[in-house]
Amino acid sequence: MQADIPPEIERWFSGRDWRVRRHQAEMLAAADAGKHALLVADTGAGKTLGGFLPTLADFCPSRLADAAAQDGLHTLYVSPLKALAHDVQRNLVTPVEEMGLPLRIETRSGDTPSDRKKRQRTKPPHVLLTTPESLSLLLSYPDSFELFGSLKRIVIDEVHAFATGKRGDLLALSLARLQALAPQMQRVALSATLANPEGFREWLAPWGEIDTVALVQGEEGAPAQVEILLPEEERVPWGGHAGTWAVGQLYQTIRKNRTTLVFTNTRFLAEFIFQQLWDVNEETLPIGIHHGSLSKEARRKVEGAMARGELRALVATASLDLGVDWGDIDCVVQMGAPKGSSRLLQRVGRANHRLDQPSRALLVPGNRFEFLEAQAAKDAVDAGQRDGEEFRPGGLDVLAQHIMACACAAPFDEAILLAEIRSSLAYAYVDETVWQRVLNYVATGGYALKAYDKFRRIVRDKQGVWRLSHPEMAAKHRLNAGIIIDSEMLEVRFRNGRSLGRVEERFAASLSAGDTFAFAGQSLEVESVKDMDVIVRATAKSAMIPSYGGARMPLTTHLADRVRAMLVDRAGWARFPDDVREWLEVQDWRSQMPGPDNLLVESFPHSKRHYTVYYTFTGWNANQSLGMLITKRMEDRGLMPGGFVANDYSLAVWGLKPVADPAPLLSPDILAHEFVEWVQESYLLKRSFREVAVIGGLVERQHPGKRKSGRQVTFSTDLIYDVLRKYEPDHVLLEAAWADARERLTDIGRLQELLERSQDQLLHVELERVSPLAVPVMVMIGRESVPQGAVDDELLLEAESLASAAMRVDDQP
Repeated sequence: MQADIPPEIERWFSGRDWRVRRHQAEMLAAADAGKHALLVADTGAGKTLGGFLPTLADFCPSRLADAAAQDGLHTLYVSPLKALAHDVQRNLVTPVEEMGLPLRIETRSGDTPSDRKKRQRTKPPHVLLTTPESLSLLLSYPDSFELFGSLKRIVIDEVHAFATGKRGDLLALSLARLQALAPQMQRVALSATLANPEGFREWLAPWGEIDTVALVQGEEGAPAQVEILLPEEERVPWGGHAGTWAVGQLYQTIRKNRTTLVFTNTRFLAEFIFQQLWDVNEETLPIGIHHGSLSKEARRKVEGAMARGELRALVATASLDLGVDWGDIDCVVQMGAPKGSSRLLQRVGRANHRLDQPSRALLVPGNRFEFLEAQAAKDAVDAGQRDGEEFRPGGLDVLAQHIMACACAAPFDEAILLAEIRSSLAYAYVDETVWQRVLNYVATGGYALKAYDKFRRIVRDKQGVWRLSHPEMAAKHRLNAGIIIDSEMLEVRFRNGRSLGRVEERFAASLSAGDTFAFAGQSLEVESVKDMDVIVRATAKSAMIPSYGGARMPLTTHLADRVRAMLVDRAGWARFPDDVREWLEVQDWRSQMPGPDNLLVESFPHSKRHYTVYYTFTGWNANQSLGMLITKRMEDRGLMPGGFVANDYSLAVWGLKPVADPAPLLSPDILAHEFVEWVQESYLLKRSFREVAVIGGLVERQHPGKRKSGRQVTFSTDLIYDVLRKYEPDHVLLEAAWADARERLTDIGRLQELLERSQDQLLHVELERVSPLAVPVMVMIGRESVPQGAVDDELLLEAESLASAAMRVDDQP
């Protein structure tokens, strides 16, 4: 396809000594040919501009000729992050203004003032930048038919970040609705890190129409330069995850660069590392912090300072690892293990952000297994290999929410709406039986709840058309709709009302007047905890650190396989630091190495208890699930288990009696009965039910002027859960909760693969004492309840004691 690039765009590019890149021209050609398009291009390749080039072209005077520019909404831009939408707005305004295009661009998210939101529906901009949740809410208004009728294009940025999850389900349903409202609409998706582009083409296309989606591959850029930071004098730590050993070296890196972006995997670690850096910041360099719990004002202030080049360093979480274009960043630092090569590539790409210049990154492993993971991630990046998640059927709770959004917009015919919903890959599986079950749930709450009027949200009239049971249902839906179910948060405020952000209710419940904690880069003293607010004042006292819950980033299967291969590649150990190489050599001499072709299990006595360590490499969720199941089986067999502890790589279980043969503890039939019983009786299913009940609209978090506390929501959902378990065990939301608990919370797929592998790959080694590879997981015992980072010094002392026993080579193996 040959692109007809308007002269205004050609002149603008040449005026900056740029050229329209091949993939950008191909995106314009695909649009001119009436095709949808998926662009996969390296960071810094101009993906966003490539996605918007057809929109800019539509408003160029040379293409308009003497016609007036289109009035109304022309292009939707959907991103997973509010920060990304604001960043894109900044970067789009410049070319629009410099080319003199009659194009208005605005953002819309949960942070947008209500008066602007209302005005956007009646007088929309030409380009609206938003999130999946805000788009779904827009579709719930009666004026959505008029608002989106003129839509020509939707651009989905960083599609890999959410297409395979529930936010992707919601967006897929919104795409189907938009296509019905604007049949001429073109779908565009952008990403730098796709392992399976064909799968994303299928997701992007209307169901069965993958040939309508052009796959555009970007020009290759300069390879990333990734290095692993090692201690200058000390050894790579045995345990810990914060990487506090590197703070001094990290500070020197910040001093040498114009701007350094420091990524952490959790909000807690962002606060902790930020404080550690300030403790050594003798020159008071401007260093900022950014994460999702901070207030909108705090985030915007930091984003603006970074855009203006006023910060020397910024400590951030995943809140900034997607698409933010700050070209003056010299170096990206990843604190702790990257957990996946695609995630690492995404974060590394924030440095330089130019296709022809290599991005520089430093990986800071917190312990020895994290060193191996960092090396595996570096190797994958060097080889250009990426990892990604598989698509799964769309969630029924999300479908229920979408049905309500459609009902809020207008009465609907169920056959027409079903056909529309089935036009998306995520919901192509929905047959008449599933459809009627979900529809019945939205209408009545289900068999066990239909006697209660509060659950009657839609009704069918005499003509067979579904409509709201009462107009107030629309307001309730819009107040409570959404997919992201965070832990309940309390606002952190000064007495004058200024908000600093939010902390989890569980953490806030532990606070009393006079307690101190670090947050938003400040040390704060609690004055009072009242309703949904924590009232604080600044203090010079030393502070506790808030411990956020949140989900753990899973170790990808791709990286896990690479680490296992490295462990048996003895020739490759030569490139490792001396202490890491010695660690592996002593392990190899005293025991065995876990590898791709075995499941190593070690048993040994320690401190009057018997330990069994399983080297699974299946990630924390699967290891936690396996630990629960193994201890139950040990108890049934009289082995008197004491507990277990897990990380991404291994699981350590202890008891008063030794495990002579671990094979019976790992038989796959454990998933047939014990797994089901454990999940049903554990908090996992109730936790999943709470989330799907909120997403599916069964329980309301928000009432006009008032929000339920997390405790109130939990009480309501637990009560309904017990009723449904007893009287309607096949309820739609119980099914949705089961799907979540199996896939997301317990990682059942990886667990099942591990148990099947154990049948012919189990390698059991009985030792007289702890092995070198067991030390990293053993030092976690008794420390799980203590915030990560704060205990690193204690972990080192504990590790030295264990390591001296593990690394001793004065006897026979």
